[in-house]
Amino acid sequence: MAKIMVSTNNHLRIDSIYVDEAKGMIQGISDAGIIMTNVDYLDILVANTFLDLANLGNKFPEINMQNGCSSLISWGNATTNTSLNGKSVLSRHLDWTTNYSLINNQVIVIHFPDEVDEQDWLLIGFAGQISVLSGLNKSGVGVMQHMLSDVSAGGNLNMSYEPIWFSLRKAIESADYNQDGLDNVNDVRAIIENNMQGYAENYIITSVAPASCGHDSLIALVAEVSPASPKISFRYNSYPDSIPGDNLYAANYAIVRNNAMHFCNRYNAVRSKMQNGLLIDDELNWGIMKDFSSSCAFGANGNIQFMQYIPENNILNLAVHKTNGTQACETDSIVYDLNTLFQLPLSAKKNRFTQEISIFPNPFNDYISISFGNLCLEKLRITIYSIDGKKVYSNKMIKTADLKIKLENKGVYIQSIETEGRLLYTNKIMHL
Repeated sequence: MAKIMVSTNNHLRIDSIYVDEAKGMIQGISDAGIIMTNVDYLDILVANTFLDLANLGNKFPEINMQNGCSSLISWGNATTNTSLNGKSVLSRHLDWTTNYSLINNQVIVIHFPDEVDEQDWLLIGFAGQISVLSGLNKSGVGVMQHMLSDVSAGGNLNMSYEPIWFSLRKAIESADYNQDGLDNVNDVRAIIENNMQGYAENYIITSVAPASCGHDSLIALVAEVSPASPKISFRYNSYPDSIPGDNLYAANYAIVRNNAMHFCNRYNAVRSKMQNGLLIDDELNWGIMKDFSSSCAFGANGNIQFMQYIPENNILNLAVHKTNGTQACETDSIVYDLNTLFQLPLSAKKNRFTQEISIFPNPFNDYISISFGNLCLEKLRITIYSIDGKKVYSNKMIKTADLKIKLENKGVYIQSIETEGRLLYTNKIMHL
């Protein structure tokens, strides 16, 4: 039933470019020789819209899955006289079901669009996602989705709702979505306002931009959206939400919608810990979220991802739930330099010998074969990079080679083949 619902625009409205992208993914999987029985592009669309489907699923009860989440944004006077010096920072928990398929397939996916009206962006999510649950763009705008759990309004059929994750992708993928000449949280507001019929499910959206954007309303935003009236409500730090200073916090209950001021245990714990809301650096922002807003803090399970984004420092700090059961809030995080993540020079260079050079198998385990056909080449070198640009393997090779390549982690890598410093060939390979 879910596949039927995403196959037309009657219930959920999915832009044709995303449908084509889903079809392209299936074609790419097939071309790579991977056999997936009874899986097609509609399955990808379902995976990217199932939160919306879940609420429409009141009509289709076999669809049922929800998430939690919370975010804390600090900037301006909150981070003045700290190492951030007024810059903005957002820390975010993704609390969800501890489903093995989710935990074992967590990814950062970086997009480098060719379209002139788009910009580089990335999502932090799960393999198969082409939409945004948590994401940011090269201009410094970040956006996160939560559930609005204390509002029970159900979406209606035949409303042609835009799936929330595709809305958020548009907001950060577009180069200045609202065409005001600026990149800030107003681009997120604009995409939400363009969906005046609301969304199929009840959601909270948080967004952050660099503090250099100027006015507070351009730096941080919380939106509460619903299929029922009031369908869209926005909150800024000027709203009397009991969070002091230049800080915004959101968990899963309505604050601004109908002036509900519904403070949960996490909300009360966070605002108490913040005291006057000043002198909050990145470590304190992270610490407040870890100790007072995570599932770890309340003895629960399901903290899948814990991340922090500092736009002006180009830093993404990320911890993820481990397959051994350790939650994200209990593990060490990895700091990613976004200047590095948004550089993929090998992918921008054209392969000179696409037809002659073949690499197999792909995906591979520890052995890979490379053939150069009839090309006469000398002084060849193969280099393999991790997706964040780190060199993980490099070796000289002969014309046709069977190589044993030991890589520490499974996943996607970038492989390049050079001769005397000239790039001959580059492609993506997957280590199993």
